[in-house]
Amino acid sequence: MFKKLWFRVFLILISVSAIALSSALVVRELMVRDFRGYLEGEVEDRASWITTSLESTFEKYSVWPNPEIIENTVWALMLGFEMKLYEADGSFVIDTDSAVNILSPYVKKRIKAISSLRFKDKTGSFHPYALFLSGHEIGRVELRFLRSQKELFFVKRSNRLLIISVLGMGGAAVLLSVIFSRRFTTPVEQLTRAVADIAEGNLASRVAASDIDEISRLSEAFNKMAHALEIQESLRKKMTSNIAHELRTPVSAIRGELEGMMDGLIPLDQEHIQSLHAEIGRFRAIIEGLEELSCAEASSLSLEKRSINLDTFLRNIIERYRKMFSDKSVDLSLDCEEVVTLHIDPDRMSQVIINLLVNALKATGKNGKVEVKVKKKGQSVIIEVSDTGEGIKKEDLPFIFERFYKGSKGGLGLGLAIAKELVQAHGGTISVKSEPGKGATFAVLLPK
Repeated sequence: MFKKLWFRVFLILISVSAIALSSALVVRELMVRDFRGYLEGEVEDRASWITTSLESTFEKYSVWPNPEIIENTVWALMLGFEMKLYEADGSFVIDTDSAVNILSPYVKKRIKAISSLRFKDKTGSFHPYALFLSGHEIGRVELRFLRSQKELFFVKRSNRLLIISVLGMGGAAVLLSVIFSRRFTTPVEQLTRAVADIAEGNLASRVAASDIDEISRLSEAFNKMAHALEIQESLRKKMTSNIAHELRTPVSAIRGELEGMMDGLIPLDQEHIQSLHAEIGRFRAIIEGLEELSCAEASSLSLEKRSINLDTFLRNIIERYRKMFSDKSVDLSLDCEEVVTLHIDPDRMSQVIINLLVNALKATGKNGKVEVKVKKKGQSVIIEVSDTGEGIKKEDLPFIFERFYKGSKGGLGLGLAIAKELVQAHGGTISVKSEPGKGATFAVLLPK
């Protein structure tokens, strides 16, 4: 019997039918789970509305209870929540039942009728949310979401549709599952394997593009992420080497001179003491750069902001560095036609502008040009530093502001990373546009 063709076909059909049924069950479970996930997000949004409303009410009256607390409690019920409100010391203020009972008989009847029609499930637990005003806790609200009849109706209806689809469309499901299953699952399986490779440390793993638009976009996003992780991992591995290399040079110089002095090969005179002092200064500059970047990334920079005239501020910086540019036969100009006043920390912002100017000078050859231009953009001001230098390679542009990233040799790769953090500390942004051989333009956008 087991060798008969009809029986084997029967077993195949039974197996395929079982797979179709399992697929329908999975689809139904995923549909319900996604729906509940959507509801959970909606619940969090509504809870946020309630807590914000309560905080605004307290800010208005500075006391619990207050004239609007009943309205807030009833509003929470209409949003699908039972509510309990407590003072900051834990003392009870009000809950949904007591708020509804305070209403007039007619309004109370209407509220209860509406809530009983909309909400049936009261088996959930209360979740606490702290209320804050100006950084101080002013109370606590406990909310319990009341599941609505719509959700229960959705689940019941999905069960009915499942039965109908299994019984009425079983054959079509079997056929479509055979034809399309591999088409949809193959790229997903490839992506899953690539994710596993990334988790195991193989950051070079990539996935091929799919002919399905959504999966193709997902594959492209994954490949971009993997490329960024690969670059970051490369930077991380180079970080220790870069720091050690930068620190080794002044330390080796100091050690060599000190050993020479100890052996009597180098005289202990003013010239060699100044040389030691210069190397110590270089060593200190590296340490301070690392410390400053660490402070900037940890948002612990202290800014001493004051109102400054931007034209005067930039002109003073340019005049200090004009000789350095003229020595290299590079023209340095400023275009700031309008009077602009900014509220910034002049020392920190000077550090940003000087870093951009020095980088522009390094990249610009003899008879080149560096221009600082000020533009207005709505409620912001843009300071552009443009040069006619060698430009920045396309592959370097996405990582030019990353710490320890060096597109060319020399330096520790901290200057632009620190500049980015300083600009962001002022509430601004910094960006760059460049083409190889056509120079580069760094734009610092700052709020007025």
